[in-house]
Amino acid sequence: MINAIQINENLTTTGQVIPKQLEQASQEGFKSILNLRSPDELGFSQDEQRVAEALGLHYTNVPLKLEALNEELITKILTTLEQIPKPAVVHCAAGMRSTGIALLSIAIKEGLTPEQILSKARNVGFGFFEHAGVSPRLKQLFVDYVNKHAKVAVTVSDR
Repeated sequence: MINAIQINENLTTTGQVIPKQLEQASQEGFKSILNLRSPDELGFSQDEQRVAEALGLHYTNVPLKLEALNEELITKILTTLEQIPKPAVVHCAAGMRSTGIALLSIAIKEGLTPEQILSKARNVGFGFFEHAGVSPRLKQLFVDYVNKHAKVAVTVSDR
């Protein structure tokens, strides 16, 4: 997909999609669309669900407004993301929220530290958390969530 970031084999993120991109996603083998936009956001596509489902894509909308972001909402979105058919396209308006959520999902699944997931974010070309305009509260919420929920990797040392 054009202007998309492939996080891994199951997750690709992007900004607002248009019908042509939904068609492209379907042709490329994607199975689901997770829309993180709120219906009251400027530019929200009222037709998106109908178009996606007509193309055989599973469609889910879980609105994520940054001002309402909390642990409960993050958990709801990550649970939804876990349950939808893969591979999936996760999108919002500009790809910031969707990529942050996809990276958070990877961090939790793989037991990554906040430092490791921030490094992975940079590796896929996503410097969102280093951006001066990002709320320190948002970055702290991300780091706290990873620290609280990531599976701890246990290593056994040889003795």
